[in-house]
Amino acid sequence: MSRVLVVENIEVLYGEFQALFGISLEVEQGETVAIIGANGAGKTTLMRSICGMLTPRSGRIIYKDDVISGQAPYLLSRRGIAMVPEERKIFPSLTVEENLKIGAYNRHKGEWSLSRVYELFPVLKERARVSGTALSGGQQQMLAIGRALMSNPDLLLLDEISLGLAPIIIKELYRVVQQIAGAGTTVILVEQDVSQAMRVASRVYCLLEGKVSLKGKSGEISLQDVSRAYFGV
Repeated sequence: MSRVLVVENIEVLYGEFQALFGISLEVEQGETVAIIGANGAGKTTLMRSICGMLTPRSGRIIYKDDVISGQAPYLLSRRGIAMVPEERKIFPSLTVEENLKIGAYNRHKGEWSLSRVYELFPVLKERARVSGTALSGGQQQMLAIGRALMSNPDLLLLDEISLGLAPIIIKELYRVVQQIAGAGTTVILVEQDVSQAMRVASRVYCLLEGKVSLKGKSGEISLQDVSRAYFGV
């Protein structure tokens, strides 16, 4: 397997507040990697740095052997990086189908299409003509994932897709995530539910106060190890 993403010792600041301290990670092509940690650990900051929304003060982010640190998100989208943000960011003035088509604006070469997204999420096809914000929370999350897939990503970033949703919806979303990964897409997901993350990811990185406190293969890390890394005790 080849490395699709390498993050080397990045430091990220919001003004004078430092959020990340020398974060490093590697992701192999076709792999699913989970980023876990408590609120404020730096998970979303890391994701935003990878997709170009934030520029590290130091360190490097390397995607397919090219340094991409600080490149604009639309350029990274064209290269095959897509992010599903925690807030979903559904356009309220657009229908479900229009929201999906927006995702294809910077389309990368690949097999994802409107019809294939509808196969993955049949409810979106049923509600294609309604406003995106008229959907339930779970359906909006499906829409956000579908919109990201419309860009045909090689690397899909998922930020807290289970947040605030019912267990049955979370189970369905993660079934879909496994399908997406099974089709060859590399996935990095941020998840506070440690058990859920370790079920779907081959490897896990735990962040604590902007630093990596634990990393390893999901099957080789105990819940006790995770607990110590998660809370720093």
